[in-house]
Amino acid sequence: MKRLLPLIATLFAIACCAAQNLRKVPLADPFILLYDGVYYAYGTGAGSGIEVWTSRDLSTWERAKGNARDGLALHRTDVWGEKWFWAPEVYRLNDKFYMYFTAEEHICVATSDSPLGPFVQETRQPMIADEKCIDNTLFIDDDGRAYMYFDRFNDGLNIWVVELEDDCTTLKKETMRPCIHVSQEWEKVWPRVNEGCFVIRRNGTYYMTYSANSYESPFYGIGCATADSPLGPWTKYDRNPLLQNPGELVGVGHSALFRDKAGNLKIVFHAHKSKGATHPREMYITDVRFRPVEGGCRMEIDPGYSPALIAE
Repeated sequence: MKRLLPLIATLFAIACCAAQNLRKVPLADPFILLYDGVYYAYGTGAGSGIEVWTSRDLSTWERAKGNARDGLALHRTDVWGEKWFWAPEVYRLNDKFYMYFTAEEHICVATSDSPLGPFVQETRQPMIADEKCIDNTLFIDDDGRAYMYFDRFNDGLNIWVVELEDDCTTLKKETMRPCIHVSQEWEKVWPRVNEGCFVIRRNGTYYMTYSANSYESPFYGIGCATADSPLGPWTKYDRNPLLQNPGELVGVGHSALFRDKAGNLKIVFHAHKSKGATHPREMYITDVRFRPVEGGCRMEIDPGYSPALIAE
């Protein structure tokens, strides 16, 4: 019965949303920042840049006007690139806000004095100018060293890591190395994709969540790998995926971890609009737990997700 409770709660939430005709936040590749009592959600969706949504309870959200052009936190006129603004993440560093994002299949970083923007690049160029890469994510270890994980288009799409200088923008290219690539049966639906990772450290172990299969596939899902160092080597869970086709959702993935106001670990991810339509992808949130197992702890994602709803 306990295993059924999350599913029952999810189905009840879906029924309530349908009855009240509540709309869900149309945001793909979502990331949530908690700052000064407000949750800020960034993601893929706007053609001219990056939009931002705000909430105080993680349940109902409002589209923030932002401080940039067209009500966007980041506008293409302030950064390198003209299109394909994807997968943003925002961090408070060095008394500024840093946004790591993709533009025209190149990884970039921009800064702002406010989580609402405008995010601007002083030098308008990608972090790796001579190679297409996507989905950059930042991880700062307990010793203060910064690392960036990103997707490279070799052997399909796979995940690499590189250490950053203290400015959190300059790559130490000699440290670049591969992390994970397609290797498990559940990942081989189509095409060869490991992408959209996120890394945390817990009790000396590094946990990497990632997505596999095409984002267009209903079998897009979330897996986990662990390591004893941020540079790897990484070992995938033998019971992956952690989340795939939960409840009524399909195409779940490109997730990010965060802590809520009470300190609880959460994960935000997107799913297809419906079983028959991929776009616009929509944002969902659920809990993350660690279950003791022999030799350590295993990350688990609660299938009892909640949709992010638009405040009417």
